[in-house]
Amino acid sequence: MADERRTSRKPGRPAAGRSGPRYAERLKAQRKQAARDRQAALVRARAEHQRKSRLTGRAAVLVLVLAVLAVSYASSLRAYLQQREQIDALQEQIDQRKADIKDLQREKERWSDDAYVAQQARERFGYVQKGETPFVTVRDGKPLDASAELADPSTLSDPDQRAWYADAWDSVKIAGNPPTRVPAPKNEIEAPKEDLGE
Repeated sequence: MADERRTSRKPGRPAAGRSGPRYAERLKAQRKQAARDRQAALVRARAEHQRKSRLTGRAAVLVLVLAVLAVSYASSLRAYLQQREQIDALQEQIDQRKADIKDLQREKERWSDDAYVAQQARERFGYVQKGETPFVTVRDGKPLDASAELADPSTLSDPDQRAWYADAWDSVKIAGNPPTRVPAPKNEIEAPKEDLGE
């Protein structure tokens, strides 16, 4: 029975060698320390939770303030950029107008010179000085303007000299497809209206 007493101990009770006042004091001290640690952990958790919630509230206010500032500055920045673009466009327009004014002033100075006026009258209107004989180059009955360029006469073929085979080919074409109406020849040759001064 003594063996049964030794082995029949309740679970959770210390085995032999773990009893005594020192062990009880140590166990009591460990329990108190564990309770203090739990209490300290709980206090830390509450403080951290409060810190987090305060930080979250502060962060929300900060984000809201930053959003309001961003919206107000964005509209101001957009207006600034538009005005800057308008200023650049107007400055470019002013520079262009200044260049045009300089060109017109140079042109005005040229027109105050009598030799330039005479040259322009000769080129534009065909005026000549007294005693000069004007010659007008015409093509197809119309006078050529100053911008027209004349070709070198040596490179042009003579319109009166046609090759014999060109005449022969024209006669073959006409023989194969004769004209149905032949216009009557003109008795008089009329001068162009520009030459008559009408």
